[in-house]
Amino acid sequence: MDKRLKNLRKTMDREVFAQLKFTESHKKSIREKIKQATHSDEEILIAIMQLLVQEKTGYELVSLLQSRGILNFKENEGSLYIILHRLELKGVLTSSWQEDGAKFYQLNKKGCRLLKKVEEQPLSNQMSFKEIFEG
Repeated sequence: MDKRLKNLRKTMDREVFAQLKFTESHKKSIREKIKQATHSDEEILIAIMQLLVQEKTGYELVSLLQSRGILNFKENEGSLYIILHRLELKGVLTSSWQEDGAKFYQLNKKGCRLLKKVEEQPLSNQMSFKEIFEG
């Protein structure tokens, strides 16, 4: 299987990517845009809630958020735990400690209802970060 994938990559490099030409300024511009990609507080909160439909640790959550391009917690994981604590105080998620010392978080029924409500709204009309925490 690995050999087939290597052959596929070689073929793509020869045929598909050969037509693409990027100047250094294009490459630099693309890298800068990727770095500048920021997400609103609401988008981050919705992503956190979507991931917490199933039980996760904070560490798992940071990794999964990064895979979605949300890098806000990469060097400041503590701010994620503040959000998780607020959600817990609002009664939309529960947490539990495992025997190995890991703390797991998961949306409860109220949290799932709130997530469904937020997801059903058009993007232009979604609830604000403040409304989610106060609602």
